Amino acid sequence: MRYAYAITSALLLGGATATLALQPSGAQVAQNEPGAIQAVSPKPGAPMSFADMVARLQPAVVNISTKQTIVQKQQANPFAGTPFGDLFGGMGGGGQGGAPVKREGASLGSGFLISPDGYVVTNNHVISPGAQGATVDSITVTLSDKKEYVAKVIGKDQESDLALLKIDAANLPFVKFGDSNGARVGDWVVAIGEPFGLGGTVTAGIVSAINRVTGQGGAYDRFIQTDASINQGNSGGPMFDLNGNVIGVNSQIFSQSGGNIGIGFAIPAAVAKPIIATFMKGGTIERGYIGVQLQPGGTINEDTAAALGIAKNQGELINDVTAGGPAAKAGVRAGDVVTKVNGQVVTVDQSLSYLVSNVKPGQTARLDILRNGKPVVANVVVVPRPSADKLAATLGGDAQGFGTDDGDDGDDATTAAPTAGAVLGIGVQPLTPAIAQAVGVEASTQGVVIAVVAQTSDAFGKLKRGDVIISVNGSPVRTAADLQNAVNTAKAAGRPQVLLQVKRGRSPAQFLPVKIK
Repeated sequence: MRYAYAITSALLLGGATATLALQPSGAQVAQNEPGAIQAVSPKPGAPMSFADMVARLQPAVVNISTKQTIVQKQQANPFAGTPFGDLFGGMGGGGQGGAPVKREGASLGSGFLISPDGYVVTNNHVISPGAQGATVDSITVTLSDKKEYVAKVIGKDQESDLALLKIDAANLPFVKFGDSNGARVGDWVVAIGEPFGLGGTVTAGIVSAINRVTGQGGAYDRFIQTDASINQGNSGGPMFDLNGNVIGVNSQIFSQSGGNIGIGFAIPAAVAKPIIATFMKGGTIERGYIGVQLQPGGTINEDTAAALGIAKNQGELINDVTAGGPAAKAGVRAGDVVTKVNGQVVTVDQSLSYLVSNVKPGQTARLDILRNGKPVVANVVVVPRPSADKLAATLGGDAQGFGTDDGDDGDDATTAAPTAGAVLGIGVQPLTPAIAQAVGVEASTQGVVIAVVAQTSDAFGKLKRGDVIISVNGSPVRTAADLQNAVNTAKAAGRPQVLLQVKRGRSPAQFLPVKIK
């Protein structure tokens, strides 16, 4: 079970539901004004119990287990070469560690049959290696009648976390995908799975939210949230509506303890169905890619919006553009704010990654951009998205990151008075080749390097000595005077903050809003 992190059970045994009476036009009244909400009998077709529905659906839900081999390098024997070395020989044959050790591993999850001839849907992470150095040796599908079958992987996709298996069988019970787009917050849902290896387990709850972003990033970070109890082992199992249609594939839980706390997530059927259909036809999943890195945090927040002089929650900020990539060829720049893709507005629920991924490679994506507050259009020819491994290798960088430093770089420089950029509380100096080498940035980097950060400034805690400022509000900075001029321009425009493009070591440059004193 993935952690983004699951769901409290609420079993409907019978009783009334509620309906909202329409109010006549006129003065606004309270939503729960007496008489506005009246308890009525369940609508026609709604079950007083889930028992009959579950009896039909449960045979199509399966248990999925894997056998894995994990190869681990032995730890070095810290007592090698001493009189105690032989007492701890099992730790390794010498000071550099012993030969790699093999051990068995396993994973457990759920899935469901979607055809009578044995096609099974589950999560990719259920059938993937569970540890570094592990390989999956076999996958076993166990039906509700305890019959076991060895499964073959037909297709799997890490980004959507979906996989399709095939077992050699016939005349099997199966279920069909429904329409998740019709799901509403408050609708009843039923989850069936194999939590903790206990066997078939049924839980019920409601749809708590739709298009929920869990912070995993990417094009498929749009889940159905539910409070139906989901735990480890439920991954890959189906989420049903009251008509027995699969409207989601249970995938993640939110939990600080590892157990259910009432927040779980399912991949919507609208996402899963076309991907599974592609696998069944022997195809592979192709997604659009334009070669940009986005500023962490999603859509434009209040501070960044204030620095740019635009509305908050409007579009996403381009953090970096891949050299020679589709976006770079179309003239997209770092610092651009993309507000629309092919006329579709970029929002929290409809991210730039999601919109671009759904553009077919070879087609052109029209990006509506705000650049220095002015509208610009870029027409980008979309290419197939590289694999996750290739993207990671392309991005490179280190793990220094931004925004978590306390401003203390190990000396007392932060207590000195700023010598330039005083209205930001920082002092800077030109970036020379020698300084670039000393602070660990690429020799090609241009900008000014921070020499001091005042503890009383907003910059303190965001920036530190050795950071390189590349631009301010899109204007390149090469000297302290450039910095001061850019800040003065922002002040004259009535902006309370400026947006600095900052490079720290080998990490990709990021944009940081800093308040003007």
